[in-house]
Amino acid sequence: MNQDLTVDFPGLQWRPATAADVQAWAALIARTAAVENPVWYEREADLQQHVESRKNPPAENTIFGLDNDGVPRAYARISRNPGSGKAHGFGCVDPGWQRRGVGRALMCWLEERTRRRFAEDPADGGTQRAPLLRIGTEQQHRHQARLLESAGFTVVRYFNEMHRPLDRPVPANLLSGGLELAGMGPDLHEAVRVAHNQAFRDHWGSEPRDEEYWHFTVNHPLARPDLSTVVLDSATREVAGYQLASHDPDIAVQRGIREGYTELLGVRREYRGRGIAQALLADAMRRFTDAGMDVASLDVDSENPTGALALYTKMGYQAVNTSMAWDKEL
Repeated sequence: MNQDLTVDFPGLQWRPATAADVQAWAALIARTAAVENPVWYEREADLQQHVESRKNPPAENTIFGLDNDGVPRAYARISRNPGSGKAHGFGCVDPGWQRRGVGRALMCWLEERTRRRFAEDPADGGTQRAPLLRIGTEQQHRHQARLLESAGFTVVRYFNEMHRPLDRPVPANLLSGGLELAGMGPDLHEAVRVAHNQAFRDHWGSEPRDEEYWHFTVNHPLARPDLSTVVLDSATREVAGYQLASHDPDIAVQRGIREGYTELLGVRREYRGRGIAQALLADAMRRFTDAGMDVASLDVDSENPTGALALYTKMGYQAVNTSMAWDKEL
């Protein structure tokens, strides 16, 4: 890390995050979440992935603000795939340290670190593109929106969190001929990764997931392979579609509902129009119900090009929360 790149807020001591910080880092996020009540927030397993990342080494891409007792009160980090045209920014400020200018100082760090990342590794093999920084927020968090607006960010996309109560009849999951449902297991991990990258190559903002990222996805502590399903082509054994699910017991306590969450749902282009997505969702609902869940949930891009929003609505999903993606060209 360039030692001159730090946060312009002298009330805290600033340094990069390390593996030894994971527990305290998670505690900072949890303290903030207890006040702001986000739909989801990162836990120790997620942060452990960040400090072990080869693509985004923490020494260059994280910053930690500690008080005089060594307690973390704020952090920021960026994540960027090599050659990508955008970086993603993340961060939070301890509720007791908000409204002091820490957030604005972190925003300046995020922007400058993004500029340097693009200088070190230009987008798309060296094309002259302005660095793009993207930050996500939930619609309920107006203080974050005000900060981003004042910093020159603009909302470029909306996403809906949708719930489907499981006390209603589950739709049929009949597949067309030549397709079959299969359980998700380690033998299918790589095939599903390849199918996912193919299925999402026409989705806004999506980038291919490499082996490192995918390993963490399928082995996440909250991942539920028993609630996940793959659709195979009976003739070729190729993956035609998939539904990867998770369950967070802590969120169940926080929100008062047990939800089976569809992390990823995808159908490869050549198999679309054959009812695969509907079959996968119906199968997920049955699995969630058998596991004692109250609702099936997922997130969807409000402008998804595959018509996913219409499908989810038809199957009984209803929007319960909205989040936004904010962009700024630097």
